[in-house]
Amino acid sequence: MRSRARAAATALVVFACAALPAAAQNATPPAGAPAAPPLAAKPAAAIAPEQTFRIGVIRQIPEPPPWIAPLQMPPDNLGIAGAELGIKDNLTSGRFLKLDYKLATETVPTDGDPLPVAQKLVEDGNRFLLLDVPAEQLLRIADALKDKDVLLINVGATDDRLRMADCRANVFHIAPSRSMLTDALAQFLVTKQWRNWFLMVGRTDADKLYAEAVRRSARKFGGKIVAEKTWDYGPDARATAQSEVPRGTQVGEYDMLIVADELGEFGDILPYNTWLSRPIAGTQGLMPLSWHPTMENWGASQLQSRFFKLSNRLMQPLDFQMWEGVFAIGSASLKTRSSDTAKVRAQLLAPDYDLPVFKGVAASFRDWDHQLRQPILLTHATNTVTLSPQAGFLHQSSPLDTLGFDRPETTCTFK
Repeated sequence: MRSRARAAATALVVFACAALPAAAQNATPPAGAPAAPPLAAKPAAAIAPEQTFRIGVIRQIPEPPPWIAPLQMPPDNLGIAGAELGIKDNLTSGRFLKLDYKLATETVPTDGDPLPVAQKLVEDGNRFLLLDVPAEQLLRIADALKDKDVLLINVGATDDRLRMADCRANVFHIAPSRSMLTDALAQFLVTKQWRNWFLMVGRTDADKLYAEAVRRSARKFGGKIVAEKTWDYGPDARATAQSEVPRGTQVGEYDMLIVADELGEFGDILPYNTWLSRPIAGTQGLMPLSWHPTMENWGASQLQSRFFKLSNRLMQPLDFQMWEGVFAIGSASLKTRSSDTAKVRAQLLAPDYDLPVFKGVAASFRDWDHQLRQPILLTHATNTVTLSPQAGFLHQSSPLDTLGFDRPETTCTFK
């Protein structure tokens, strides 16, 4: 019995040794010899991307207001930081599908020319360009690149004409139009039964365009402009606001003072200085915006947190619009699996395309003017009050199309 047990044990040892690598079956090394190093696994080879989306960003520095406080100074990376976050968010999903995203950014001075910069980015292989430039410059770039394999995304210009008579087939609009913004405000004011408006208009062309959008929204939703004035006191009135503003706002009875001051020349000195104690809205006061640092519902707080971790500051509307532009390309790429601009463009306009924008409903592009339909926030400095479209404003297709120019209203014929 003992001999059979020894034989079985010997056979088990032999079987175990045979299962080891040949090097492990060698005899024990002589005393003092160093121990053999453990076997190391070979690192996995890096997976090369099958498609690379090259995205260029051009931001032209806008004209500064004639007077600005240090707290109002825009950050140097305004907008650009949002695009960088968009790249990171795209990579989170895209890398599993072997999709890569590259960002090239350019800043143009106020008196510079962004067209040569755009042409150079295209020559360098960037097939998607995000543009934060004035309307005239946007049209120059769109016309110069219309025969190029490139898709342009407007993230800054709010001019209605870019979605109407001056629309371009190679341009998509992330930035809300002025009419979208004023329609969002008008819906809320009408809901609150604040229908009588006093309109104070600045002296710039942009202020006049904003005022025209306010007038259109009043006609559309039943508001009434009972008084209108042009601000002609100049920036020096800040020093004498307590005397100038009361005199300039004695216009009779009204519910709401609406300000058209995109440059920021005078709007901030109106609150608490008006003749009547009335709320203020428009470009100052209660403002219609694409985004605000106080937005935190529907997962927005996670987006705000990611942005703060990346940039160490709060997310501004232009940051959000840049993020939307980059993320729109990324979300379309998950379905196209191709960086071909024609395929991405078709996906952006597909009936089933939607873009999560952390506002309660998904955004999508209108096929008649390439405008991104999305909710608009109504905010003041420290709080988001509500989002438009407001409840009760119905539409046969989407309540979002109650903001801005609907299909029957459009004069867009793509060039």
